[in-house]
Amino acid sequence: MQCLRAEHLVSTERTPRQRQWRPQIYRKCTDKAWLFLFFLFWAGLVFIMGYSVTAGATGRLLFGYDSFGNVCGKKNSPVEGAPLSGQDMTLKKHVFFMNSCNLEVKDVRFSSPILCVSSCPEEQLNTLEEVQLFANTSGSFLCVYSLNSFNYTQNPNADSLCPRLPVPPSKSFPLFNRCIPQTPECYSLLASVLINDVDALHRTLSGIMSGRDTILGLCILAFALSLAMMITFRFITTLLVHIFIALIVLGLLFVCGVLWWLYYDYTNDLSTELDTERENMKCLLGFAVVSTVITAVLLVLIFVLRKRIKLTVELLRVTNKAISNSPFLLFQPLWTFAILIFFWVTWMAILLSLGTAGAAQVIEGGQVEYKPLSGIRYMWWYHLIGLIWTSEFILACQQMTIAGAVVTCYFNRNKNDPPDRPILSSLSILFCYHQGTVVKGSFLITVVRIPRAVLMYICNTLKEKQHGAWSSCVPRCCYCCFRCLDKCLCHFNQNAYTTTAINGTDFCTSAKDALKLLSKNSSHFTSVNCFGDFVIFLGKVLVVCFTVFGGLMAFNYNRVLQVWAIPLLLVAFFAYLVAHSFLSMFETVLDALFLCFAVDLETNDGSSEKPYFMDQEFLSFIKRINNLNNARAQRDKNSLTNEEGTELRPL
Repeated sequence: MQCLRAEHLVSTERTPRQRQWRPQIYRKCTDKAWLFLFFLFWAGLVFIMGYSVTAGATGRLLFGYDSFGNVCGKKNSPVEGAPLSGQDMTLKKHVFFMNSCNLEVKDVRFSSPILCVSSCPEEQLNTLEEVQLFANTSGSFLCVYSLNSFNYTQNPNADSLCPRLPVPPSKSFPLFNRCIPQTPECYSLLASVLINDVDALHRTLSGIMSGRDTILGLCILAFALSLAMMITFRFITTLLVHIFIALIVLGLLFVCGVLWWLYYDYTNDLSTELDTERENMKCLLGFAVVSTVITAVLLVLIFVLRKRIKLTVELLRVTNKAISNSPFLLFQPLWTFAILIFFWVTWMAILLSLGTAGAAQVIEGGQVEYKPLSGIRYMWWYHLIGLIWTSEFILACQQMTIAGAVVTCYFNRNKNDPPDRPILSSLSILFCYHQGTVVKGSFLITVVRIPRAVLMYICNTLKEKQHGAWSSCVPRCCYCCFRCLDKCLCHFNQNAYTTTAINGTDFCTSAKDALKLLSKNSSHFTSVNCFGDFVIFLGKVLVVCFTVFGGLMAFNYNRVLQVWAIPLLLVAFFAYLVAHSFLSMFETVLDALFLCFAVDLETNDGSSEKPYFMDQEFLSFIKRINNLNNARAQRDKNSLTNEEGTELRPL
């Protein structure tokens, strides 16, 4: 008997006991190694920031520069060995090409000199006398700085020091601060050399900077639309949901129609000669196809799930009641948005500085060229990873803060006396205990999104080199798989954050516990919760649709010298992130509520000894969902029984 008892004790000790749910009882620092890794990574970002400030020159990209190392519109420092450098170009804001009708690029630099001038010639200049008269009357000197305007007609080397005659008239508004000739032949040649022979990164950055005012306006529009959508979800009704879905359908159809119309307009435009216009046309075709597919899928989903609108409205009302216990949750996206804006502006400034980082080298004729420094390409990739990881970290902090506030209010016995300052309490718990958990979750999202960016780059490269259809099909399929994995991982992370806020466990333990608990109680709320998340996702789609439509209308007015596909994608990405930072609050509250409900069912039974934490309204809503699910299951069972009982009888 003693041996049997000993064996029984050993077996019970070896059997792992199931972890108990202990809402808000025990806290400890979680995932400390990941927090240390994040600090090391940010040390590298700070190094890149300092390097870009010391080695970069954003002014060269924004304002243009001449062949002697002077940035137009600024006071410059001299370059050793270049006698014409270091001049005060405050009044000379425009870039003038001395041989704009026969411009060539040799070894990534222009063959003819480039000058900074105060104004562009608006009329054709046929002789040196006319060039001299233009210099005396306008104060804009079109010959090399070392040659005085009085010697334009007397110096024997004036032909090599002055622009090639005749000097074509330039456009009245200098685009990119460049004097663009109005003669069609010279204009087409200069534009193609100016844009098509420049590095892809500089072309993209030039497109972004040329449309910076438009991009800023579209970002403000996205912010206003996101704020309006948040207010709409706060005071949701059945009528508002129907109006909202109607706007979604009209917006999707309208954006698709505009994209196809613009593509048709580009294809029938006989003046489409530049590669930038052709690239815009290809991007328009891609945008139109993708938007058409997305529109078709969303319309089918809306039609299939239209009968669950009433339950969704009740679900959002329950969510709004949870928000009313902590009304400052509505302002949480504003702080997140402000932090994201500050980070993105800083990131873009560093990117511009990296794009212009180069060492000044004096070449023949006292001219100056800037050669890219070694290792810049690797810094760009490191900088891109920093953008994704830090952005996801900021959004994850918001999710953790909201989940912690919901958990604090839910696991409060006295519903008439809500806890004081739940958001500040959640923030203090996050920064004191669980920053490592947030870092680990955001890193997983980053690991999934980096291959997506690489696969998109591979698809574009194969498309440019015109390989076979199968060669580009495989990367696109992999890209779609990574996108689906990204969506699942975001939901997975949210549940892990909420479990950490409840139990105080690390990321992996929280994710495993949440998965087990939700799989056990999935029959209660899965369908309604999914449709609630789908309605919130439609709100994000509405914001992106109207922002992209505004971008299409704005960028279409400046077709010629602007590659606006990348700026438009940047605007769409920004609009989605802003809408996500605002509307994800409802998703986070909704998911946290249901996970708290599942924990409540796991730890309590509704008796007087173990009463539920949930209020009566939430409990009645859950019972109504269960009744509908049971009725639907009974109907399916009856229909299956009738089908099985049907048999053929002889006549």
